[in-house]
Amino acid sequence: LANARFLVMDALQPLDFPDNSFDLVNARFMTFLPAAAWAKLLQECARITRSGGTIRLTETEWWCFSNSPALETLNEMITRALKKQGSFSQTGRFTGVLPMLGGLLCDAGYVNIQHKAHVIDYSFGTEAYEGFRRDAAILFKLVQPYVVGMEVATQGEVDQVYEQMLLDMMKDDFRGLMFLLTVWGERPNS
Repeated sequence: LANARFLVMDALQPLDFPDNSFDLVNARFMTFLPAAAWAKLLQECARITRSGGTIRLTETEWWCFSNSPALETLNEMITRALKKQGSFSQTGRFTGVLPMLGGLLCDAGYVNIQHKAHVIDYSFGTEAYEGFRRDAAILFKLVQPYVVGMEVATQGEVDQVYEQMLLDMMKDDFRGLMFLLTVWGERPNS
């Protein structure tokens, strides 16, 4: 696209944009961030958002809701690893970020905070199924070193559950739902 640029930056460092650069800051799937990093990142987002501009965050609890025991086990491994890393989770059963989003935006100085829930049905035979199945194959392969490195499971355990997940998702009775929450707010006019 002639009117777009894609940059790579470390979300844990100051963002390489001038103050008041954007009318909209849109971020999603940052569940991997430790809880302690969110406030600093959202302050950076406030810095680069123009007065009256909007920040929008969309997060999920991974792919937790399906009839695949293997997929459920992989989700549990990831959320336990995130808890060990310092997520918002109190138990390791969920990431814990969803109930925090509105408060995080409020603490960063945003106003008129709103929430909207979404659901994607990625069950076998749905429009979203094939894309989600391919994404799951890639995602759950890529997170294996993280899960093993956080000492949540051995490589052998992760491999076994991963292979079963691939088989489970190919069955015509596979069912899965992904729940997402979008929270947005406005930066007050100065």
